[in-house]
Amino acid sequence: MKNNLIKIKEFLGSYFEVVVAAIVFALILITKTPFSTAIILMLEFIVVMEVIKMIHDFILKKKIRLRFVVDIFIIFLIRDVIILSTHQNRDYFDITFLLFVISIFFIFRILAIKFSPGVIKISQDAVVEYEDDRPSVKVKEIKDEIRTIDKIKGEKEKSNDK
Repeated sequence: MKNNLIKIKEFLGSYFEVVVAAIVFALILITKTPFSTAIILMLEFIVVMEVIKMIHDFILKKKIRLRFVVDIFIIFLIRDVIILSTHQNRDYFDITFLLFVISIFFIFRILAIKFSPGVIKISQDAVVEYEDDRPSVKVKEIKDEIRTIDKIKGEKEKSNDK
């Protein structure tokens, strides 16, 4: 009996998303909420979560990350596309325009991640900026540390072979 409970607990732990999705789906069926309305409400919930995450990050670090703002807009526009596509009289121009705007925001998101100050840029003059409290370091200093570590490892391997 105890082994079965442990197995069930491991299963629920490893398939957490599936379990939550099944519970949400069951609630949708029980409440007889239209599926499109449920999807819209879930997307609105995600938008609210992203806004709270952005505000929390702003309070802690005193800066707003562009990635959070772009994510909020993308999710909100996807919500609008779903709303427009479920209407009886679909306006395909509006849907196409929103999809175009979403693709532009995806490009902005990619650029925001690629050119983020927390990303390591490999060149001699680049500076690695960490998002936590660690001090910023030049890439050359990191490369010197890696060479030193590799040299120490090589010396240890040679002494172990003897």
